[in-house]
Amino acid sequence: MNISKIDLNLLIYLDVLLREKNVTRAARQLNITQPAMSNGLKRLRTLFNDPILVRTSDGMVPTERARSLAPAIRKILLELEEALQGEEEFNEQNSQRVFRLMASDYAASTLLPGLLRRINQIAPNITIDIMTPSDVTFHDVEAGKIDMAINRFDELPQSFHQKTIWRDTFSCLLSAESPVVSKFNLNSYLASKHVWVSKTGFGVGVGMDPKDVQKLGWVDEALARLGKKRDIKVFTRNYHVAMQLAYEDDLIATLPSKAALLHKDDSNFTILKPPFDIPEIELKMIWSPLLHHDASHIWFRQLVIEAAAQS
Repeated sequence: MNISKIDLNLLIYLDVLLREKNVTRAARQLNITQPAMSNGLKRLRTLFNDPILVRTSDGMVPTERARSLAPAIRKILLELEEALQGEEEFNEQNSQRVFRLMASDYAASTLLPGLLRRINQIAPNITIDIMTPSDVTFHDVEAGKIDMAINRFDELPQSFHQKTIWRDTFSCLLSAESPVVSKFNLNSYLASKHVWVSKTGFGVGVGMDPKDVQKLGWVDEALARLGKKRDIKVFTRNYHVAMQLAYEDDLIATLPSKAALLHKDDSNFTILKPPFDIPEIELKMIWSPLLHHDASHIWFRQLVIEAAAQS
């Protein structure tokens, strides 16, 4: 194959087609017409002597040859973009950029208020668009459609950049009038009713099964190691709902400490140390390699780290 005769735009088409697996969506992302993208796919098939994408009952599926090409094409395009980008400066005082974040309820409650105060001080024209985990997929992050995702992650694609924002312990949030407060120990904890709260992860969430300890998370796994189990009456993915239920319905909410401490000055609540050991959790920010060298994104990542240090 003579590389001098290759239209390099075809490599961009191939990269987007393999990520979107849909001609219409790929055309939309590149801001070209669907017939133009279809013609590009036709030329790619001729160039590589391979169908590239094959229509199945599950939609368009990449061929084995296309899957093998994908990482090499992505690497070439990233390196080319980095080489051409140069040393671009970012003027935060005049910028009107919109940063799109996926933030879990926990991160939105504990980190973002301080981040927004900082932005208002030094970059008053910048806008933040906050999305929930169910609004976003890993594919959205990888494609650079989302500037950053902030959450707790069990597994991540190897292509993502990541940085730990902080580590957090757990605390128990109870109504100040709860009878459990005066005799808080493991036995009284287990005899009480509980509200479960956790991250939803990426994509549409699924219902919880109280019997499936492995999917219930850190708190219940820690209890299971002791051969114990708590009585969960409510499942929620919203930390503010969990905290309100702890007060109004006399439930115990076992939460990351930074979330519980949002009520440290509220006399209606009591915050107590859990009567058993729970491993710390790790809050991370992740972003696409497509944005890694962008000057505005570098500035924003540093701002997140600074805001986290002050939270």
